Amino acid sequence: MTFRLGLTGSIGMGKSTTAQMFAEAGCAVWDADAAVHRLYAKDGAAVAPIAEAFPDAIRNGMVCRDALKAIIQGNPEALRRIEAIVHPLVAQDRAEFLESRLEAIAVLDIPLLFETGLDREVDASVTVTTSPAQQKARVMARGTMTEAQFDAIRAKQMPDAEKRARADYVIETDTLEHAREQVQAVIEDIERRGQHA
Repeated sequence: MTFRLGLTGSIGMGKSTTAQMFAEAGCAVWDADAAVHRLYAKDGAAVAPIAEAFPDAIRNGMVCRDALKAIIQGNPEALRRIEAIVHPLVAQDRAEFLESRLEAIAVLDIPLLFETGLDREVDASVTVTTSPAQQKARVMARGTMTEAQFDAIRAKQMPDAEKRARADYVIETDTLEHAREQVQAVIEDIERRGQHA
């Protein structure tokens, strides 16, 4: 039976890098954001139902995220309708991934793990964290958003302290070496738990 480890962390905390470290250590990794991209791509499972509900959101046979954002800004009810279409498809993608895995540990990279209650569907959870200053520096270094946009995103996310308190494991991503050591420690702890199960 594959052990399901939910991985989460706020913007700029190093979640993608940490997911890559789990993959390099031999874990299977499923990425919720990548699943949404697959669903929105040409011939993706979300294209037809979203086209039916919001025809303006489709460009070149794909779901356009910018168009969706504009629709949601103009109509708060739209977000609930979109989530009602997309969430079951993402859950199906995740279930199919888990059924096909032979690895001992499957890492489920889910940004809103606690916010959506998906922490109840995993065997353990891990939150990645770093200092607020390092978090901000990382996001600003990407050059993809303003400080105001970053503050708005951070304000919408569950506070880092709460994520750390709710997680079974916490990985501090202050340096790559330190993060990699902690990833290894988490894997070893899960393996020990499996032997005693």
